[in-house]
Amino acid sequence: LQLEEILQCLRLTGETVIKVGEIFLQEMKKGMKDEPSSLLMENTYVPELLNGTESGSYLALDLGGTNFRILLVEILSGALVREKVKKFEMKEEARLGSGLELFDFLAQCISEFAHEHDVADKNLPMGFTFSFPMHHKSIHNGILRNWTKSFAASNVEGNDVVIMLQEAIERRGDVKIRINAILNDTTGTLLQGCLIDPRTRVGMILGTGTNACYMERADSISHWESERHGEKEVLINIEWGAFGDNGVIDFIKTFFDKQVDNNSLYLNSFSFEKYISGMYLGELVRIILVHLTNNRLLFNGKLSKKIQEKSSFKSYLVSLIEVDSVENTTINTEKVLKDFNLKYSMDDIKTVKYVCELTSLRAALLISACLSTLLQQMDKPDVTIAVDGSLYEFHPRIKIWINKFVQILAPSYEFRLLQAEDGSGKGAAIASAIALRLQKSYAQEA
Repeated sequence: LQLEEILQCLRLTGETVIKVGEIFLQEMKKGMKDEPSSLLMENTYVPELLNGTESGSYLALDLGGTNFRILLVEILSGALVREKVKKFEMKEEARLGSGLELFDFLAQCISEFAHEHDVADKNLPMGFTFSFPMHHKSIHNGILRNWTKSFAASNVEGNDVVIMLQEAIERRGDVKIRINAILNDTTGTLLQGCLIDPRTRVGMILGTGTNACYMERADSISHWESERHGEKEVLINIEWGAFGDNGVIDFIKTFFDKQVDNNSLYLNSFSFEKYISGMYLGELVRIILVHLTNNRLLFNGKLSKKIQEKSSFKSYLVSLIEVDSVENTTINTEKVLKDFNLKYSMDDIKTVKYVCELTSLRAALLISACLSTLLQQMDKPDVTIAVDGSLYEFHPRIKIWINKFVQILAPSYEFRLLQAEDGSGKGAAIASAIALRLQKSYAQEA
């Protein structure tokens, strides 16, 4: 009973879930009108998706972490027919040195790749997936707001990374390429989803971080910095990891969440991400297990050194323990507890499984509250939601839960979840193809 009392705060009632969805909608609407909101609702200036007429060769650069990739993609009648990919290791001095060094290094790798595939002199268009917070001024302008992850190159924040990369390519003079589209991994996931299923209208990342984007009516968005061309829709990058940074959903914040926040690098920010993403789910479980042990409700009140270390309990362990719950076994849970040097009883195993279930379930409910709100806001009868990310891929039942909850919350809409892997690579090439088609049609108008 005492255990239930302590964990009760992690259980969300139906009313609470609906309330989160309503507040999400209010924040979205404020963000669209450029009013103060925890949601940026960033205009990506992508007004259309694939229409089946796109053909040609496109380059793509995917930069979002310590590895980056360059792709050469061939598209025929809106379908991907061939792709060549090369992975590169990001040198530490490029990540942490000057912006000039970073972009010169990227340009060098692009040049190597282009020469290797005999396209250095073809003047190919290139899409650039840049998975950092940025502000768009057009489909081919992206200004870095701030570095995240392990990047800290100087003199880049506040500057247009497309211009910086294009200038670095031109400084070399040994390769002809024009960057005509910039996007983040979430937009890339939606575009990659379109290749598989043309009904795709939402993209979601559920991995280390989390975000979503969707197609909104163009006239609902007050923020346009480039010339309008009669766009009916536009792809909006929500940046939902920051949902609630202004306190609007603090009513779901528990004592445990406050500790996760205190242990994190970014205090009082990425609030929504801290409830649902892979970066924090394991830490949340660890904090709860330590609290229960300190209250003598677990492991006979005895903590190991390892379980007391911040961030030692990774989210993939939560997924592994959840596999035990689905398969009605204890194999993974016992292995995890042994690795943490914890002495456990069968009751302890049950409790650990229960904590992983409660935290995962809460994450699924919160995601579902937001996805169902998006379906209602778009008001399309049939929508595919493209998803990428390790938590979505490896958690054994988060997909099942999200499917079930969204159906309950938005019963009048047909939808499906689609796993769209590698949106950040192929998605950049697709964005480039769409941008080229639009460029040509605008030139004809003029």
